[in-house]
Amino acid sequence: MPELKRLHAGHAPAVLAFELANRTYFAASISDRGDDFFDQFTDRYNASLAEQEAGSCAFYVLVAEDGSVLGRFNLYDLEDGTARLGYRVAERVASRGVATATVRELCRIATARHGLRTLRAATSHDNVASQKVLAKAGFVPVGPATPADLGGKSGTWYQRDLQP
Repeated sequence: MPELKRLHAGHAPAVLAFELANRTYFAASISDRGDDFFDQFTDRYNASLAEQEAGSCAFYVLVAEDGSVLGRFNLYDLEDGTARLGYRVAERVASRGVATATVRELCRIATARHGLRTLRAATSHDNVASQKVLAKAGFVPVGPATPADLGGKSGTWYQRDLQP
């Protein structure tokens, strides 16, 4: 059974393998991270862990029984009871309800562990799968997302008010 775990240093090899294995798949619906992301992976990963330690972000990975990463689920800019949600799942588990179930679980964690009351997420107009995940997880559209919000693509901001 896959388990949602808080990101730690030991996850780095599995996270890198996940990103590399799914790079082309991700680039079909969201902006590609670019070669620099992979060239500087260790530094960026360590910077993420430092952000998490400082309390401004909370990063999670969905880990399969074999230790591989099936998805990344992140809370950014934690402040005043709100945060932005970002996520991506491996192609091999896409369209199986994994993202929806894990976003729902992260909503519970966001309230219980991080004291959040509201989550926001942006998705491009082209990313229909992500729009469905957000809707099924209780998010509602709240306004337009600009290309600056979405790495060059236009889209929609979604929001979910969390209950304690």
